[in-house]
Amino acid sequence: MSRIEFAHRYNEMESLLLAFAIRLTKNKEDANDLLQETAYKAFKYRKMYRPQTNIKAWLMTIMRNTFINEYRRRKRRQTINDSTDNNYLINSGGFTVENEGEGNILMDELTAKIESLEDWMRVPFMMHFNGFKYEEIADQLDIPLGTVKSRIFFARKQLRNTVKAIYNANNLAGILN
Repeated sequence: MSRIEFAHRYNEMESLLLAFAIRLTKNKEDANDLLQETAYKAFKYRKMYRPQTNIKAWLMTIMRNTFINEYRRRKRRQTINDSTDNNYLINSGGFTVENEGEGNILMDELTAKIESLEDWMRVPFMMHFNGFKYEEIADQLDIPLGTVKSRIFFARKQLRNTVKAIYNANNLAGILN
């Protein structure tokens, strides 16, 4: 089918397509946009149309699929670009204040626990915490590499148990209050 024949067949269906577009969109402006998008796609892919088939069904399928795709695209945009007021915690995009009280107490208790570690664990742990590599710690303290790793492991284990104990005590206190 030539381009002129296809344009003639499309023009015959245009008023029917506009009515279908209005029924889909419920808005004259959106219907005109949908009709224009359908015309663009129909002429772009006119070589895919088989002349012996129903052109009305082919054009309406293009229109319906275009409408559905645009509807889904708009739904995604509405979800991503939430335009509601920030009246709810889920939408708290504005200024918020964080309570750092518990974090400060935990850090004070953790620092005290680090200071109370025995020197054989505390020194390698603090060196590692300050960015020294295992090999550098072993060289500076003149001890084997495996010993450095195990001392740091034991220090971490004690500190982990301390954090768990503090956390459990805070949760228990929160439940009792």
